Amino acid sequence: MAMPDALASNVQGSGVRARVQRFGGYLSGMVMPNIGAFIAFGFITALFIPDGWTPNADLAEMVGPMIVVLIPTLVAYTGGKMVHGQRGAVIGAVSVFGAIVAGADPVRLADGTPVLPFGGQVMILGAFVLGPLSAYLLKLFDNLVAGKVKAGFEMLIDNFSIGILGAVMAIFGYKVIEPIVGWITDRLGDGVETLVNHSMLPLASVIIEPAKVLFLNNAINHGVLTPLGAAEVQDQGKSILFMLEANPGPGAGLLLAYMFFGPRSLRPTVPAALIIQFFGGIHEIYFPYVLMRPKTILATIAGGASGIAIFQAFDVGLTGPAAPGSFIAFMGVTAKGDYFGVILGILVAATVSFLVTGALFRFGHGSDDVGGMTDIEMTKAEESVSATKAQGKVG
Repeated sequence: MAMPDALASNVQGSGVRARVQRFGGYLSGMVMPNIGAFIAFGFITALFIPDGWTPNADLAEMVGPMIVVLIPTLVAYTGGKMVHGQRGAVIGAVSVFGAIVAGADPVRLADGTPVLPFGGQVMILGAFVLGPLSAYLLKLFDNLVAGKVKAGFEMLIDNFSIGILGAVMAIFGYKVIEPIVGWITDRLGDGVETLVNHSMLPLASVIIEPAKVLFLNNAINHGVLTPLGAAEVQDQGKSILFMLEANPGPGAGLLLAYMFFGPRSLRPTVPAALIIQFFGGIHEIYFPYVLMRPKTILATIAGGASGIAIFQAFDVGLTGPAAPGSFIAFMGVTAKGDYFGVILGILVAATVSFLVTGALFRFGHGSDDVGGMTDIEMTKAEESVSATKAQGKVG
């Protein structure tokens, strides 16, 4: 599916809704062209990690670098390209490395056991900022010197401008962006812990689901929920905390709604993502679908909260972390006698998420696809036709 270079510019207006649509357009424009990389990451993770379908310690070493380095770099590259073409793409990729390196640290459990040997903050959030920002600054410089460079020095100026500004922005990412992302992560973690301490677990989805879409799921799960759940298991033999972030139901419901009611051009991409998400436990595969339609975060929040409410009502729990967060992994660590409540909670979460997403899509009525084009592509085509007509009148 072809993606336009400037998604947000096609949404007119200055209201809150228009701003959210423009924001979602920018995010989807940076993420959706790289969906194949997410699928590759999903396959490799689901197959080769210790709890995967065909565990392989050597091949599993690709998992950490792919999510920590490759995918944020691709996102920053694409964001830069949207702003300033190939030069913007290059400087976007360079700039995000500072934030990646600053956040690189193995993800560990409370006892120090590494979960991802090559881990740390997943700098998708940093890539959203650094890619377009670096490209925009480079664009300003290029406009400033346009027509002023002596013949024969163009390549020198072009290369050194990317090199110098790229290095500056990488340092900016290291010193400024990564600490900000880290601060956001810590605050989200504090919020979840407060809800846990005050027995308001269903409300935890209000924090957990948006945090997941910003690729802060590992920090929330391994940094807060897993240590708390491990302590609870020592006292009670099981814990509901292992299920808050890892429940595959909300994401499965969202993807099912996309498959039946979403933009027609996207429906063929959903079945593979659904299998990877629900049975492989790779939740990252559905995040781009939420970013493309930000309002659907309401569906995953509702689904997550509903699932947690069922888990609480039936007093069920897991004996250890469900890693990855797949249905298969859930069944493998469900406490004895808790299978009915766990399965019901997953199904309820998926059903609620499906229904809410379907309602947001008006259950397929008035689809935003026309003749195989998405709403963004259709709007761009209409603007192109209008521009052509205007040129004809002028001539």
